[in-house]
Amino acid sequence: MKPLFLRLLPFSLASLVLAACGEEPPEVAEQIRAVKTITITQLATGQVRRYSGIVQATDSSSLSFQVSGNIKSVAVKQGERVTEGQILSVLDTKPYELDVQAAQAELGKARAEQTEKNQELVRQKTLYDKGWVAKMALDMATAAFESSRSQVSYAMSQLNLAKRDLTHTTLVAPFDGLIAERLVEPFVEVSAGQKLFEINAEGAVEVAFDIPETTIARITLGMPVSVTFSTDLNCLCKGRITEIGSVAGDANAFPVKAGLIDPPESVRAGMTAQVSIVLESERMETAYLLPLAAIAPGGESGQGFVFIFDPDTSTVRKSLVRGRGATDNMIAIHEGVKAGDVIAVAGVSFLNDGQKVKLLAP
Repeated sequence: MKPLFLRLLPFSLASLVLAACGEEPPEVAEQIRAVKTITITQLATGQVRRYSGIVQATDSSSLSFQVSGNIKSVAVKQGERVTEGQILSVLDTKPYELDVQAAQAELGKARAEQTEKNQELVRQKTLYDKGWVAKMALDMATAAFESSRSQVSYAMSQLNLAKRDLTHTTLVAPFDGLIAERLVEPFVEVSAGQKLFEINAEGAVEVAFDIPETTIARITLGMPVSVTFSTDLNCLCKGRITEIGSVAGDANAFPVKAGLIDPPESVRAGMTAQVSIVLESERMETAYLLPLAAIAPGGESGQGFVFIFDPDTSTVRKSLVRGRGATDNMIAIHEGVKAGDVIAVAGVSFLNDGQKVKLLAP
């Protein structure tokens, strides 16, 4: 006879199998592939034009008091960084405090007169109801009361204006930024609207330059540019055309602005810059340089596929491209992509149309 544990072994194994079959398989976490990308900016063919420009803050504002008066204090210096709401300068508040007191007195006087006119109206109405006075007396009392009510409203408005003027004796920074210019000193009389400070917002900067009328028609919004600075020859910034003037200025040149993309902290407003733009050749089709590693092979000669990243859905879209003239591991693509497209440049053979991905940190 078999030992007891050998006789029970088949039943134990069957129990384990049945228990395993009853368990739900664990959920497999979705694997999101990380991809390396580039943004298409470089034209393969065209003419390079260079223009001199000046760096400006994207957001800049001239600051002034809304009321006139004598400067009591100036709390900041030129070049100083400030935060939103920080006090920049204060006027002598005494005249405006007196205006508030005078307005309060006028309001009190108007309210006292309104009370008196109201009492007179009640008295005249009582007399009229008893037939002791004519209707004209009641009408005059009513008109006098309505006039006193208007005086109270006017006095209250004057008080509110006086209080508002008092608050405008303090000038504060409208946003975080840098005091680019200071045009005021303490104990100086200033008028309402007189420019006292120029403040530049921190962060975004742009380059302003002029393009002649012979070229302006070939400039479009969003066109990529390269920017260098005379103070740092090793600094090459990328940017895009953000503004194109519609009216020519001096020498029939049109004002143009290009916003810089992630400029270094050393770039400041007022610096001189040189903007380089690759203009499309008028007799050749537009082509963009892409690494060969970004191209998945296609079915025909000169044909391939790239994967374009969509930031709204975090997915890649497969796009048919055509190119020519591969050199130095780069190929000129003249169909299927445009400036600004974000293209996967590694592992394209493992990507599928509509696949969810994440971008590798730069």
